[in-house]
Amino acid sequence: MPRNKARIIITLVTASVLSVGSNTRSADNRKITKYVRFHKGQTTAYGIVEGGMVRQLDGDLFGTWYKTEKTYPLKVVKLLVPTRPTKVLALAGNYLTHLGSEDPRPEHPEAFFKVPSCLIAQGENVVIPKHTSVVHLEAEMVVVIGKRAKNVPESESLKYVLGITCGNDISARDWQSNDRQWWRAKGTDTFGPCGPYIVSGINYDNLLLQSRLNGEVKQSQRTSDMIFNVSEIVSWISRHVTLEPGDLIYTGTPGKTPAIKPGDLLEIELEGVGVLKNPVVAEP
Repeated sequence: MPRNKARIIITLVTASVLSVGSNTRSADNRKITKYVRFHKGQTTAYGIVEGGMVRQLDGDLFGTWYKTEKTYPLKVVKLLVPTRPTKVLALAGNYLTHLGSEDPRPEHPEAFFKVPSCLIAQGENVVIPKHTSVVHLEAEMVVVIGKRAKNVPESESLKYVLGITCGNDISARDWQSNDRQWWRAKGTDTFGPCGPYIVSGINYDNLLLQSRLNGEVKQSQRTSDMIFNVSEIVSWISRHVTLEPGDLIYTGTPGKTPAIKPGDLLEIELEGVGVLKNPVVAEP
């Protein structure tokens, strides 16, 4: 076969392969992509947000996927929790502004578990249980794991991250203070709002994170102020717990957190990602 013809064939094959998505983003590591998990009619799928539309994906978001010709207006689909994780972790005390004046700076990321059943999506209700009296919101950036990670060095950590999303680590402060463990203070049903999108290709370690309570800004700080950045967090946790595709890591909250009550509207905004909105109701 002539060399020039071989080059043409190789070029065509390469172009075809690059049209297929992958969580490694090897084709263009700088490309900003906004993913969403959604439900419409009989369809539950992942998609890519393109302006005001969602383009449905086929295949495995955490492996190889393909863009389809199916599109839906973003405003008519139901947005779901961005992934279906095997585990949800969260960091305590990852901003100096959130630590008490007498609290020592942590020597390593201090992680605890939330349960996947606490997760709720954009627009779903945060339910205040009957037997708690002090519940706070906590604005957080959430890391979405893209592929299995075990004993990952810091220098390689970002290769295991699909992207980030918004999170709200709802916390019953009275239970948190009085119980021996945080399982119900942090893991009660609806205490894990998350979404609405997963965004990749941006600098996760320098984004403005805000919370708003009924439209009033209550927290506002950049993720560059985190004590441990995304690479350090993923590496540390992976030394002890194998992270699976779709797992979520809440990266801690800044400043003072406000109390919430039924009738409130909670908003978590993360620069480059979007706004996570959830109303608050009382347990029936």
